[in-house]
Amino acid sequence: MAVIAFIGLGNMGGPMAKNLLKAGHTVQIFDLSADALADVTAAGGVACESAAHACQGVDAVISMLPAGKHVKLVYEDEQGLLTQLPQGVLVLDASTIDSQTAREVGGVAKDRGIDFMDTPVSGGVAAAQAGTLAFMCGGSADAFERARPILEAMGSPEKIFHAGPAGAGQVAKAANNMLLAIHMIGTCEALSMGAANGLDPAVLSTIMKASSGNNWSLQVYNPWPQVMDGVPSSNNYQPGFMVDLMVKDLGLADEVADASEIANAMGKLALSLYQEHQEKGNGQRDFSSILEQVRKN
Repeated sequence: MAVIAFIGLGNMGGPMAKNLLKAGHTVQIFDLSADALADVTAAGGVACESAAHACQGVDAVISMLPAGKHVKLVYEDEQGLLTQLPQGVLVLDASTIDSQTAREVGGVAKDRGIDFMDTPVSGGVAAAQAGTLAFMCGGSADAFERARPILEAMGSPEKIFHAGPAGAGQVAKAANNMLLAIHMIGTCEALSMGAANGLDPAVLSTIMKASSGNNWSLQVYNPWPQVMDGVPSSNNYQPGFMVDLMVKDLGLADEVADASEIANAMGKLALSLYQEHQEKGNGQRDFSSILEQVRKN
């Protein structure tokens, strides 16, 4: 078992750290929130007074931070972790950030003899709690093999992917979530059209799941209330995966597409629709609540 520092214990990071503890790892934790620290400490985590303190004597560091600027601050600042960690430590940044920042941090880490991977996740809070997250990893093949046993404590083994070099994990995450937003909106439109014409949304969902319109939103995350148990739509759209986070991820995807000169018309439309939904006060609700906007238009 490894000694692991975990930095960032929010809705995703907290459950991930707890699953590392369940797997038998020693987890040294840091977060700016005293409540978040206390929650994971109660599960066996070792609370630390700073990120640097949490990283003392560790085999690996995992971070789950809000944005690229926070990742740069934690790792690349004059007093950042990359200036303090010894060679050979494995660093896994599970934050969802821009790919350029991931490449930059990965490059600095490589120059200092530190294995760095961007390892953004998919699956939301439920998968973080269940330990069934998907990981999209960017970095060297050697770092990926070192990371796999640690990631398997937090995710499903068949859902841990080596996407390519540093930054590739972030590109994969951006592409995935752009597609997720597009097919969620399309699913909402199709179900709304059927309901407006007298079809039972549950019956229509069953028809589409057995037909060419089948997709993940229909299979495991149906946006229509009371069609599926255990999903946000059947719990007043409690997240789940917040609209605020979807807007963030679609913005990152749009940056990647523009930099790549890709005409992502559907991605841009999804971004504008989710921004409109966010501006109406839905930022903290689950992203499947976009159904309500579709039905009102």
